[in-house]
Amino acid sequence: MRIFQLVPALSRGDAIGNDVLALHALLKKLGYAAGVFYGHVRGDGLEKTFAHYKGMPKLKSEDIVIYHLSISCPITYFFSRLECRKIVVYHNITPPEFFWGYSNTLYRLCKDGLAEAEHLADKADYCLAVSEFNKRDLEKMGYACPIDVLPILIPFEEYARPPDAKVVRKFLDGKTNLLFAGRIVPNKRIENVIKTFCQYQKYVNKSSRLFLVGSYSDEDVYYRRLMAYVKDLRLTDVVFTGHIPFDEVIAYYKLSDAFLCMSEHEGFCVPLVEAMHFDKPIVAYDSPCAVGETLGGAGVLLEDNDPLVAALMIGKILEDKDLRDAVIAGQRERLKDFSHEKVSRLFETYIQGFVGGGGGW
Repeated sequence: MRIFQLVPALSRGDAIGNDVLALHALLKKLGYAAGVFYGHVRGDGLEKTFAHYKGMPKLKSEDIVIYHLSISCPITYFFSRLECRKIVVYHNITPPEFFWGYSNTLYRLCKDGLAEAEHLADKADYCLAVSEFNKRDLEKMGYACPIDVLPILIPFEEYARPPDAKVVRKFLDGKTNLLFAGRIVPNKRIENVIKTFCQYQKYVNKSSRLFLVGSYSDEDVYYRRLMAYVKDLRLTDVVFTGHIPFDEVIAYYKLSDAFLCMSEHEGFCVPLVEAMHFDKPIVAYDSPCAVGETLGGAGVLLEDNDPLVAALMIGKILEDKDLRDAVIAGQRERLKDFSHEKVSRLFETYIQGFVGGGGGW
């Protein structure tokens, strides 16, 4: 018996890519014959270790294939036709309406992705959802197989590497730095992050800066509108990093004083866990998605996305040491639930239960 993982795109540093690689290492540690197959790969020598999905060897009925579902991809139909035991890991697919008017490509990919997810509803033998929010999505799509919740397996040891020295030197100037990390896409509501920063700089702390750490394309309509919005607000301390190496990401986390999330759709939101790891107090909008679930009572959740309320809350946390310490203490406690050891044990329990002939329970 072999256990293979399938993923549309594999890259180191990406949340799903890191999850795939961490699970692969764990499967090998547990003694399974394991492999990873991808639709696309982004450098780092991964193409020398793993292979394109069309190169997957002939399967036996007892083999297991784990498919990481997150976007429309031909792999979905390839996976559905495999004659083996099938597990879906659901990372969530962003509702396409977020991209309407911004990107026809992403709108189509998300719309088709949801249709493909529904196509797998009667073909998966077992599902792992990265959050209860995602589990409910699968149930709404008609998945009748057993579904368990497994948080993303985060390789925290990689966050111990030194931060990029150039970034640290450039921004270590005494200013208060607010941070949001994540792709620059409409569901993240970056405009509300910018609006909050504007209020914070105007009414709380003029000596401040906003880091927006995440990938975008210069041609993206959404990114260009955000840049125009920054100009209209006459803000000069907003830094868009684009896609950057991991040591630079670490530098921005270490330089930041607080993490701000105004996102309206998240299936898990790894940056929230990263902010907990780096002891950055979190202020987040409690939108109807997985943000509140991932925080699990930690950080500060806001009932609405009022930018002035968010700005004043950040100011209060950073000015009141006792409050800041209490927020950090709560985040440290929540972080224990995402420890590599705890999530690894959970995955081991699920996969061994599934290998044994049942679901993962």
